[in-house]
Amino acid sequence: MYRIIRGVLLKVLYPVFMLVGSFKKDSKEKLQSIIIKLNNKLVLKEGKKTDRILVLLPHCLQIDKCDIRITHNIYKCKRCGRCEIKDLIEIAEAYKLSLHVATGGTLARRIVKETRPDAIVAVACERDLSSGIADTYPLPVIGIPNIRPYGPCKNTQVSLELVKQAIIDLNSNHQYLNSK
Repeated sequence: MYRIIRGVLLKVLYPVFMLVGSFKKDSKEKLQSIIIKLNNKLVLKEGKKTDRILVLLPHCLQIDKCDIRITHNIYKCKRCGRCEIKDLIEIAEAYKLSLHVATGGTLARRIVKETRPDAIVAVACERDLSSGIADTYPLPVIGIPNIRPYGPCKNTQVSLELVKQAIIDLNSNHQYLNSK
């Protein structure tokens, strides 16, 4: 039942919200945020558990001063600790998850198609998250908006605790993960 409600939210309400938001630019991000929060609650209520989780990240989490580009292979990261990529790699390794960086929606959709996960934990701005969540329905996606202290698309951040919690909420081995 929650999956059907989520479908109505993403396939009916989301387009209506975006139409309304196109007339009021300042409210569009708020409407996208509402969609993400409602989707996350419905995904959790569905209660689907899996160990095939894809963690999908935006490239803007990488600090712009880094000489290594991780967009094709996140594991090229030097793990210097200047950005949260190192921590996100450690989380994915600890939980044995697929971890990828996408530079945009087209690449994100291709990664989803190639990895064929049972669920996704996605980090991005509200615009990319809301459209990505709608595009991948009925796949369960927990969306985590990034933090943008320097504006959009530059040196963004994410709450590592929210990422871990989303993984635990979706993971079929969550009791094992909680003990780590």
